[in-house]
Amino acid sequence: MNAMNGRMNGSARPVNTVNGAVNTTADPVNTPTPDASRAAVDRTRSTGRRPDHGDDGGKKPPVAARIVDMAREEYRFVTSPDGRPYAVALDGPNVALPLRNKGGLRQRLARQFADAYPGEVASQSALADAMTVLEGIADSGDPEPVHLRVGRDPAGGIVVDLASADGRAVQVTATGWNVVERAPVLFRRSGAMAPMPAPVLDGDGLAKLHALLNMDQPSFHQLVAWLVAAWIPDIPHPALVCKGEQGTGKSKAAQMFINLIDPSPAAKRSQPRDEKAWSRQAFSSWALCLDNVSTIPPWLSDTLCKAVTGDGVVDRALYTDDDVVVLTFKRVLALTTIDAGALAGDLAERVLLLDLQLIDSEHRRSEEELDATFEAVRPAVLGALFDVLACVLAVLPGVRLASMPRMADFARVLAAVDQTQGWNTLNDYLATSANVATDALEGDLFAMAIARLVEQAGTWQGTAGQLLETLPAPLVRPPNWPKDATRTSGRVKRLAPLLRSIGIMVDDTQRSRDRTRHKLLTLSRAPDEDEPASAPEQGPLWPEVAPPGHGRTPHDQP
Repeated sequence: MNAMNGRMNGSARPVNTVNGAVNTTADPVNTPTPDASRAAVDRTRSTGRRPDHGDDGGKKPPVAARIVDMAREEYRFVTSPDGRPYAVALDGPNVALPLRNKGGLRQRLARQFADAYPGEVASQSALADAMTVLEGIADSGDPEPVHLRVGRDPAGGIVVDLASADGRAVQVTATGWNVVERAPVLFRRSGAMAPMPAPVLDGDGLAKLHALLNMDQPSFHQLVAWLVAAWIPDIPHPALVCKGEQGTGKSKAAQMFINLIDPSPAAKRSQPRDEKAWSRQAFSSWALCLDNVSTIPPWLSDTLCKAVTGDGVVDRALYTDDDVVVLTFKRVLALTTIDAGALAGDLAERVLLLDLQLIDSEHRRSEEELDATFEAVRPAVLGALFDVLACVLAVLPGVRLASMPRMADFARVLAAVDQTQGWNTLNDYLATSANVATDALEGDLFAMAIARLVEQAGTWQGTAGQLLETLPAPLVRPPNWPKDATRTSGRVKRLAPLLRSIGIMVDDTQRSRDRTRHKLLTLSRAPDEDEPASAPEQGPLWPEVAPPGHGRTPHDQP
């Protein structure tokens, strides 16, 4: 047949010589020597173009099939524990690429296909079919952990993704830290992330950071401990609250803190309008800052509490009836506010408050100068923080606390910092936390009404409905003032931790002795403590430190 077709144009010639190198693998009869076959394949890879795949009629495989072949040659496919498929380059950074999102595998394969097959462009339907096949390949294996900015390596060390194009990371162990060329754990990235500069060894790192901030030494030590704890991925982190009047630089300070932990082009963000908007922000960043918080609605307060200790959001997947999308995260949070009374309920017990002082004209700087100085000292600051983190990892397994306060894991980190640095961050944190709870309580009219009742009566017992009738309602009731007995019982239970901070005990375990068996609330004074908690005394705000680049050592290293 081929011979006849070859002579119709007047000369005898082989018809399928162009496709011979490809068809050799499918047709054992025409198979050349193994060395010749490898040479043919290597020639097609070196030119970046692919030979025509087809049968004797010259027909190529479908575009989707060729895209799948290209992808399987260059990537492996995994699924994260929350069910999301990713692609990881076989010869490249240990970074998980989403299959369909912007900047993901679909976009890359579309470009690679156009380069490999000049004159052809993959259609949307072909790319969609290929992605469906690759998702099935990813789903065929066991889930693999995929980290965002921070992760644990198999030996228990901490790995921080520098988010650079070459995939470098910082690996911190109990013996020190170093920059590795390829992360030992799998990371994912998002558009909300920015590269982190490589840390450098500099004995002045912490002093250079303190020179940029208007806070006393005890507050700065607590800040350093919080920054170090922010890179420990498997513990809850209290939300850092930068409090101060206008002109204290709290927004700029919070921005610098976030850009040390998890650099972002949008380090400061506005309050989200709903839980879905918040979950999208939290899924794309390891550390976030909510700027200029004046009031926190109840839903956001609860959401922030869950984000501190770990949260998950389940939503219906797009274009499906029964499939769901799961977002799981535990995040590092910072907030800026003028009034700590904006913190209510459980959130007040999950914060680390830093009270920034007014910046006088002598120390005030322009934002341009501050940004330039921060960028200049950031590598040294990161190196100093990683040094402290390595010291913490060395002693943390042996740290034991006499009593376990709220946020106990973070308290253990503070104790480890104190042990290695000779500081007093744990006691300062506990004293400040008690004051934060008191400040938050003063902003709740219902809680203050309960406090006045106990102050007058000493001990009060009754049903939730009786409590609501007993408390004098304000002329203008705030939205959180309960409207019935059920809501009253719930509000008292939520306020119980804050009430304990001012010496009021809440007991709801008893019931009335009549046939109704109503639940009773018992409000009483707690035994007086010998020394009530108070905030640490304030020291000098500005350390004596050489300007960046001068190479002088400060007299007193903080």
